[in-house]
Amino acid sequence: MILLGVILLILLALAGAPLFAVLLGAAMLGFYSAEIDLAIIAIELYRIVDTPLLIALPLFTFAGYLLSEANTSTRLVNLVQSMFGFLPSGLAVVGFVACAVFTALTGASGVTIVALGALLLPALKESGFSERFSLGLVTTSGSLGLLLVPSVPLILYGVIAQQMNVGEPFTIVDLFIAGIVPLLLMLGLLTSWTLWIHRGGKIPRTPFAWPNVWQAVKDARWELPLPFIVLGGVFSGFLAVSEAAAVTALYVIVAEVLLYREISIRELPRIMVESMVMVGGILLILGIALAFTNFLVDAEVPQKLFEFMEEYISSPLGFLLLLNILLLALGAVLDIFSAIVIMVPLLLPVAANYGIHPVHLGIIFLANMQIGYFTPPIGMNLFIASYRFDKPLIELYKAAWPFMVVLLIALLLITYVPVLSLGLIS
Repeated sequence: MILLGVILLILLALAGAPLFAVLLGAAMLGFYSAEIDLAIIAIELYRIVDTPLLIALPLFTFAGYLLSEANTSTRLVNLVQSMFGFLPSGLAVVGFVACAVFTALTGASGVTIVALGALLLPALKESGFSERFSLGLVTTSGSLGLLLVPSVPLILYGVIAQQMNVGEPFTIVDLFIAGIVPLLLMLGLLTSWTLWIHRGGKIPRTPFAWPNVWQAVKDARWELPLPFIVLGGVFSGFLAVSEAAAVTALYVIVAEVLLYREISIRELPRIMVESMVMVGGILLILGIALAFTNFLVDAEVPQKLFEFMEEYISSPLGFLLLLNILLLALGAVLDIFSAIVIMVPLLLPVAANYGIHPVHLGIIFLANMQIGYFTPPIGMNLFIASYRFDKPLIELYKAAWPFMVVLLIALLLITYVPVLSLGLIS
């Protein structure tokens, strides 16, 4: 009976059944085999929905949908270009920074490719950058913002890790702070590499002019305070994460609907529905995944996994190397939310036994996932860029791999130098 159920679940997964259905079936099968009342699944669903911190998830997601519907991307690029365009390869630096910020605000790497790519790709080529470099930049830079507040995947990792109560205690604010230096490291390495390969000085610069800066600031005047509201409120302790999310959502509504008037009041219900459909899917998968995690914990699966790994891998360094390989592969085949809810409950107890801080694990996890977005052959961003720019996948592979190598160097530093993630919170 149990074997038949396992075979059926594998067939359903191969046939493309929804992730929540496969996880639900696995959880029910596991609890049934252990003779545990299946009501535990409903209890887990209620427990995760009742978590106060999860209020931040739908509010930040809704705010991100609003920003992606408005002309925020255009104003953001113009602002950063007016400030940094005078630097060598300044437009490329603009692209890195603008993509990181826009992804952090919207919570979706693919949206960044679609929204900013249409602006950046022609501008980069007109400025003298090769088409391959330009394609690589817009394809890979969209995932940089996963480590920047208020990244939804960062919040989701924190929720799951805190629910498990494994390893050293931490707060969501600790995760936000921990992502700052690794993100700056990635941006710094990408910028340094860009300056090196374009060191001949053939790329023209945009002259710095205060009138241009002032005009760009005026255009983005209602969106500029947003990062200061979120960062200042959370880091000062004046606002909890959930309160900062509520303030952010309200502020974005006022800015885009009443001040910029780029989104009509009649469009708000549609945007709300679209954003909450996504949130509902995440919550459903999350609740069921945590129920399945409880079964795995009861069955001592993480402990057995640790004992198996301990037999062959004696050091934390060896575990981290294997972890990076695993996560890069998963990042190429799973969306980030599925990867978090499936893998974090399995990996966190094992990592804790190797003495790895949960915050450090979270930064490593998301750094891997953002590279996995454009890891050949099936990284999600490669397909989005191929469709958006009408380019064959082989061309996208060639464009993305140099950026991938640079970010892999950053990943190794983040992995093996914990102080980069933990230095500001220790």
